[in-house]
Amino acid sequence: MVPGSLPSIELIILILIVAFLYASVGFGGASGYLAAMSLYALSTKLMASTSLVLNIVVAAIAFVAYWKEGYYRPRLLLPFLLASVPAAFLGGYIEVTETLYRTLLYIALSYVGIRLLFFDRFHEQRAEQPVHAPWLWMLLSGALIGLISGILGLGGGIFLAPVIIFSGWGTPKEAATSSAGFIVVNSISSILGRLIGGNFVFGVYGALLLPAALIGGLLGARLGSHYLSGPAMRRLLGIILLLGVVQYFLAQ
Repeated sequence: MVPGSLPSIELIILILIVAFLYASVGFGGASGYLAAMSLYALSTKLMASTSLVLNIVVAAIAFVAYWKEGYYRPRLLLPFLLASVPAAFLGGYIEVTETLYRTLLYIALSYVGIRLLFFDRFHEQRAEQPVHAPWLWMLLSGALIGLISGILGLGGGIFLAPVIIFSGWGTPKEAATSSAGFIVVNSISSILGRLIGGNFVFGVYGALLLPAALIGGLLGARLGSHYLSGPAMRRLLGIILLLGVVQYFLAQ
């Protein structure tokens, strides 16, 4: 990225669309923002830092919307946070090379895109009758998700939701609520790690993307918490993520 340059109209529109889609299913949108920004000549520090800030705004909106509808279960969020917050801080503090960052990023985006696109109906039905969630597995999952998310500049909710649903620990909307809360707290922890480690870059470029994320988040959260069933939007998100990965490699 050329210093002092501004985001294009196309990128601003992409950010708005990503925020809308992700907020509708309780996510902050970091993986989508990263996929969109990776199509431009931006530094990885700016990409990761900006995605975290936008993540906090959109995920907070989504969490409040789902919480008001009665989908918040403290036991389905707090154990994950206990382990993920210090791990996310550590991940944000760690500085990795551009090559390693982009390799990890596109492995993560591909994995999440495929899981969302080919979401198993059996797991979705099973999640409607939640089973007991073991604390040990929740803590281990939270630590791993937090570390990876901190390194990549993700909030981690897009990894947490599949874990909750595939394990049968909560319903899709309960998973969305936990993911949104998880994203807010871990994104803040990651930003603190980046600030201390000297890896936080935001500035005017990132600030100009905030209004688009705010508008998209407000509209998407209302749609998801009040009207959306879930499966169709998850598959659409999967397609968008995979298209972002494909477009990046085609541009190389």
